[in-house]
Amino acid sequence: MHELGIVFYIIKDVKEVAEENSCSHVSKVVMSIGEVSTVIPGYLTDCWDWAVKKEPLLTGCRLEVETIPAVTHCDACGQEYPTVEHGKTCPHCGSGQTWLLRGNEVEIKEIEVTETE
Repeated sequence: MHELGIVFYIIKDVKEVAEENSCSHVSKVVMSIGEVSTVIPGYLTDCWDWAVKKEPLLTGCRLEVETIPAVTHCDACGQEYPTVEHGKTCPHCGSGQTWLLRGNEVEIKEIEVTETE
């Protein structure tokens, strides 16, 4: 389960941003997770709920996950299509000359604080 490692990196980054901005408590973190990123949102949330109990800055902090749909681009015909539904073969022309345009991201989108000092 690599989600726990990801949670530790998220917490590290959030703590750094909070410190840089003199924040005393973070109430919500919003993550953008790509549909084909291999991160399982439910596991990520479970790990988050466990880990934030150990961080005073994040006590009670919610993790919200937004999914970024996976989209593939076809070099042969120039079309874009849903990756999960069609895989690596373009449904428009049948070409395999395709590449993932988006959907593999794991990014902090938003950090919400309750107060600053």
